Amino acid sequence: MGGPYRKCVNAMSTFIFETQHALGGLVPLPVRLQVETYGTLNEARDNAVLVCHYFTGTMHAAGDRPTPGWWNALIGDGRAIDTRRFFVVCMNSLSNVQSLNPQVVTTGPDTLHDDGEPYGSRFPAWGLGELFEVQRELMRSLHLTRWYAVVGPSFGGSQALQWAARAPELAPRIGAVASSCDAGLGQREVFLPNLRAIAQGGRLEAALLLITFYGLGSDGFARWFEQEDVGAYLRSRSGTASLVHLLDLGRVVSSHDLSRVAPQEVLFERWRAHGTRLLSINIRGDLFFPASVMRAFAGDALRAGVDHTHVEIESELGHLACLQEPEKLAPHLKALLNT
Repeated sequence: MGGPYRKCVNAMSTFIFETQHALGGLVPLPVRLQVETYGTLNEARDNAVLVCHYFTGTMHAAGDRPTPGWWNALIGDGRAIDTRRFFVVCMNSLSNVQSLNPQVVTTGPDTLHDDGEPYGSRFPAWGLGELFEVQRELMRSLHLTRWYAVVGPSFGGSQALQWAARAPELAPRIGAVASSCDAGLGQREVFLPNLRAIAQGGRLEAALLLITFYGLGSDGFARWFEQEDVGAYLRSRSGTASLVHLLDLGRVVSSHDLSRVAPQEVLFERWRAHGTRLLSINIRGDLFFPASVMRAFAGDALRAGVDHTHVEIESELGHLACLQEPEKLAPHLKALLNT
């Protein structure tokens, strides 16, 4: 999978990662997930950065074709995640929401079973631990001994923190943007139940509206749609989104909780022992991941001797500032990767 070293530092490549995995502890089934890479893997194979995507995102984190990647302002030549120095890898999640996009390859409920019909409700109830294991298989297929860093926004930040909790020896630098140590009460008790209720009625656009409102908050919603029609925006987004996958991934997102991996004091002990460097960037007013939760967690980590830098930013765009205002993230990500 590593392939020949590329001479062009901004080279983008894509491939399908294929493996067999016993999702949900059941019989192994074929897993196919699309991967994009940017930059060059060095001869020591120690400069690979795993970038994990957000809830409705895909493997297309950077590059300009066919459209600009969702973190294009942060990944590239001379940018915060500098492709002159780093080999950047981004892989689709299982049950990727954009499964109806022909350019996105994922495995989930929409995948055809051997009987020729979609798995649907028969698809195994996988979790964040299994996504971590598939990502670790990808790492090994690239002949890497570890990642230089694992970073990501929102759901991507939750995945990065899962790496810190499950294998700190394989991910010495962690960048969790607009995320937290757990999914939080608001996601579990308000967002997910409402998402389920909407999904049961087959209302994809309504589900996307709920996600958009949570992502922007009241002020951000008013600013975002001051000049744009809400209905047109939702119709444009619904063309490639799968309601079944959205619901399945929503279940997984809401299950994020580092304490299910190990108690906090055990995590801190592991991070001290491995010299783990943690960066958390939160947005004040974020409806998905309140900044106060990660602020408290970071404070506990610092008192326990963990190298944890916590940053909070202001934005009218709420949670979506993690995608829409990259200039507020860039210096902090750059500092994490350059030390």
